[in-house]
Amino acid sequence: MELTTLSAISPIDGRYASKCEALREYFSEYALIRYRVIVELAWVEHLANEPGVKEIAPLGGKAQRFFQELRDSFGVEEAQAVKAIEAETNHDVKAVEYFIKRRITESLGQSKLGEFVHFACTSEDINNLAYALMLRDARADVLLPLQEKIEASLRPMVDAYAGLGMVSRTHGQPASPTTLGKELANFCYRLARQRRQLADVPALGKFNGAVGNYNAHYAAYPDVDWSGVAQRFVVSLGLEWNPFTTQIEPHDWLAEYFHALSRLNTILLGLCRDIWTYVSLGYFRQNPVAGEVGSSTMPHKVNPIDFENAEGNLGVACALLSHLAGKLPVSRLQRDLTDSTVLRNVGTGIAHSVIAYQSCLKGLSKLEADEERIARDLEERWELLAEAIQTVMRRYGAEAPYEKLKELTRGVQVDRAALHTFIAGLEIPHAARKELLGLTPNRYLGNAEQQAHKL
Repeated sequence: MELTTLSAISPIDGRYASKCEALREYFSEYALIRYRVIVELAWVEHLANEPGVKEIAPLGGKAQRFFQELRDSFGVEEAQAVKAIEAETNHDVKAVEYFIKRRITESLGQSKLGEFVHFACTSEDINNLAYALMLRDARADVLLPLQEKIEASLRPMVDAYAGLGMVSRTHGQPASPTTLGKELANFCYRLARQRRQLADVPALGKFNGAVGNYNAHYAAYPDVDWSGVAQRFVVSLGLEWNPFTTQIEPHDWLAEYFHALSRLNTILLGLCRDIWTYVSLGYFRQNPVAGEVGSSTMPHKVNPIDFENAEGNLGVACALLSHLAGKLPVSRLQRDLTDSTVLRNVGTGIAHSVIAYQSCLKGLSKLEADEERIARDLEERWELLAEAIQTVMRRYGAEAPYEKLKELTRGVQVDRAALHTFIAGLEIPHAARKELLGLTPNRYLGNAEQQAHKL
């Protein structure tokens, strides 16, 4: 069967393929090969500029142009050529090495230069840097911009509804009033904080040979400061150098990356659930899209499917990211291959995140608060003032304030008249009693509006 979006096994390459297209440049098989080529070429250039490595000179103009062109023009056709070599070698990184050597010989006629491709390297030297570059670039180009778009979609709603009083709910039950804007501000602040933490996770790299001791390096060039060479090389790629490793970079930074992304996703999942609930309560209307169908049998329905889709994909993403973060830092002795298998799935967790972000953005774009419905619900909840009344009673030493309000309001809906009768009989200063009589559910908002405007 031909592979199409209809025959793909994973929804990432099937149903949601269009939402994940940008990630192919970072997490496809082609992308991994391309990043490996970038690292291998950079290593040859770096060695050529090291004074202690006298067998090759700094690259001349023709060689520099060839290296740059190979980097810039590397596409699917070149990746297929690498895969053809891999069919012979049964080793993916060695296939990249042979591909570059052949191109150097064909284009430059310098077989000696070709022998410094993959010089003193183990496969993990190439792979750890390739994955670090992939994840760093995908974070900068795809993840962070989408996360910023979600925050940018929330902020106008925070401002617009900053003063819109609303019944809050704790344990699902009506609780002290808040404002819709302030509740959205809570999520906006949390998302921004986690986004910054994700952005600040340093991408680490190592380049120290088979078990991290530069064994082969010193065998060939005993007088070269290989630790310094490796550090300069890793830093030149825009990564942070990890000086202490076994054969593998220990992946602790990857766990930090995936944990940070998972935390952000968990917050967003909570937002989707809350908005779903507000839609269910009628606090939000969803503007219908022409042509869309909400139910196969009930024509009136406009379902919150975007938030449901986002929640489902965020759950899958968090499960994968949690496994990646928990597994990757663990290796048997100096290395085993389980990390190699698992690392090929980093794009899957990120893809489900990206699908969720786009669904969330689509859902947010349809929302409109039903201000009349929200206000009516709040105006009918006079029992919510019980907290304020008993707190004022405490201030002035009134007898059994909590117990009296509990007897009056617990489990029942109290109207304005009943509450005012209770307030009128309180033995508290006249000014305090007057203040309580002037209080309404919609005015009992604390500093919720001010908090929203401070975001």
